[in-house]
Amino acid sequence: MTNHQPTPDTVLQLINGYWATGIVGAAAGHAVFTHLENGADTPGLLAARAKISERGAGTLLDGLVSVGLVELREGRYRNTAEASAYLVEGKPACLSGFARLKLTHMGGLAALPEVVRTGGPVTDPTTEVADNPHWELVVPAIAAQSVPAATLAAQVLGLPEAGEVSILDVGGGSGIYSALWLEANPRARSTQLDWEPINNIARRLLEERGLADRFTCVDGDFHTTDFGEGLYDVALYSHIAHQESPEQNTEVFTRLRRALKPGGALVVCDYVVDDDRSGPAFPLLFASEMLLKSNQGGTWRRTEYRDWLLKAGFGDVSFHSAPPATLAVAR
Repeated sequence: MTNHQPTPDTVLQLINGYWATGIVGAAAGHAVFTHLENGADTPGLLAARAKISERGAGTLLDGLVSVGLVELREGRYRNTAEASAYLVEGKPACLSGFARLKLTHMGGLAALPEVVRTGGPVTDPTTEVADNPHWELVVPAIAAQSVPAATLAAQVLGLPEAGEVSILDVGGGSGIYSALWLEANPRARSTQLDWEPINNIARRLLEERGLADRFTCVDGDFHTTDFGEGLYDVALYSHIAHQESPEQNTEVFTRLRRALKPGGALVVCDYVVDDDRSGPAFPLLFASEMLLKSNQGGTWRRTEYRDWLLKAGFGDVSFHSAPPATLAVAR
């Protein structure tokens, strides 16, 4: 019987993991995936299309093969299915902007040992400041991540067939949910509550899509702004809960329950972990980002979301997988 001997391969892969961020970010910065999609399938062709060195093109392609985003067959390179779906510019769920953004964040991880020691950010939390100029980069870059979840939520709610519905999107960011939901239902109207600089970004998106006449923005902080009572058929709280404490989430859910009409639904989208915190992998990893960037945030368990929503006055809570996120729909 042969004893299994551990090798350093996995450990070294993780230690050098920052190279994956660098390679994907650099490739996105030079539209490599888009050029591959359009037939630039050799280092020479890619170099010419992207206006980069042939040596650089070949090195990027080697790295992309290594991380599983590009395939090499008989000397020709092509995107994998995942790269084609999520890294080609112009596609609705394209994450190339996010890849470029994360490349600029790599240096911040050097503070993580001290953040772990102290239990929170060593500089002012960027997630809690309205006028931080980083929103202009972050908000559009992360919009594409919400496309699959927003599409699924529309199906779960039956929005295309719902007729005249009013939507409240709390902390709506880029406005991508409103854009997709208003496109799915030409009789729907949406109101987004967010800080003024972020609402300006959302207005641009809705104007570009010809939906501005059914989209309204309220400038303000959702912690202190009154949502009203019995005004909306659907409320949305997407990728906000991870920045908030359990008490803050319960308080917001309670006010959102009051803002809904009888029979209305609240959709919560976030990176949710299993009750025993054994997975999924990305929400577990994302908890470190909240430790680095927020005072009280984290990735919360399904049972915690259920408890908060029931305490807020909802009677039924269902969960729907939208990897890497999860939807909680409460009525």
